Amino acid sequence: MDKDVSAGSTTTVVGRLALGITLLAFGLGHTAVIDGVAASDAVSLARYVGGVTLFVAGLLAFRDRDSATGTAYSVLGALWFTWAVSAGTQVSPDAAGLFLLLFALVTLTLTLAGRDPLTQGTYGLFLVSLVLLAIAQFATNGSLAKAGGWFAVAAGAVAWYAATAALAHWPTVLPRRAAPGRGVTAAG
Repeated sequence: MDKDVSAGSTTTVVGRLALGITLLAFGLGHTAVIDGVAASDAVSLARYVGGVTLFVAGLLAFRDRDSATGTAYSVLGALWFTWAVSAGTQVSPDAAGLFLLLFALVTLTLTLAGRDPLTQGTYGLFLVSLVLLAIAQFATNGSLAKAGGWFAVAAGAVAWYAATAALAHWPTVLPRRAAPGRGVTAAG
């Protein structure tokens, strides 16, 4: 079995855990799958874990000369903190949708710059979530908001797995198989 594990630094693991937990709480709140839990219930977690912890992890990554991780975590931390402190204020649905679209543009950049499949998967799923949630805000569509929530849950699960895989030395890539017709024979 291929045990290719890109553990990364402790900073990367902490950032992935913070992002994963924040995305899970944020997403589950939008899905309404747990009775009485809404996205607004994730505000404290988003402020401190998604905001402060990610921002500090980004600064530590910069200190370690990891500019890609530093950029990702510090920008995501700032955006989560902004979402959390502005939650509960009266803004129009269009203003909320615009914030989510701007957040999605940042996530698009992070998706395209991702260095490994788990990071790209996390950011790609989060991108889809943000676009669906933005459209849901513009159109006042609860079904799209729930779908966006599920994509955030999936993104959180991927981020959590990436962190856990790094700590537990689990595989992060699938073993490669030879393509059919490439002259590969099985030893008998």
